[in-house]
Amino acid sequence: MIIFGAVDFTAALARVGKLLGFRVTVCDARAVFATVQRFPMADEVVNSWPDRFLAEVGDSLGPRDVVCVLTHDHKFDVPAIVAATQTKVGYVGAMGSRRTNEGRIVRLRSVGMSDADIATVMSPIGLDIGARTPEETAIAICAEVIANRTGRRAGSLRDTSGPIH
Repeated sequence: MIIFGAVDFTAALARVGKLLGFRVTVCDARAVFATVQRFPMADEVVNSWPDRFLAEVGDSLGPRDVVCVLTHDHKFDVPAIVAATQTKVGYVGAMGSRRTNEGRIVRLRSVGMSDADIATVMSPIGLDIGARTPEETAIAICAEVIANRTGRRAGSLRDTSGPIH
């Protein structure tokens, strides 16, 4: 599980991911935020731009791998999503409100991403389980990853309307 972004949700997702047996990498370009002290459950903390990191490791990723983009900033998340969808990862998800996601889709199209590739990105990320806390949100994300991996249909936030939380 590769998590981009050093926000509160990142630490919770790193913890839940580890409990589920994932090898967890946290990556953020801002060295002051991406530290081992902030993410002690991560197997690896990388200070790099997400798209650059994916350029380095992308060939080693496969269908059981997961990329979660939690950056909340289009200068990070658009290149990360483009790079992630060019790998063979089994799941790419991106955090953000419905309005943020609409703007992100416009930006992804403007950099040449096809609607078919955009449709593979689970955004808003996670299942609609009524999550409120970072830990609950991490569970909602991991539940969606599991459902995706097992081919089960579960209520994704992407496919619902109304408030996310």
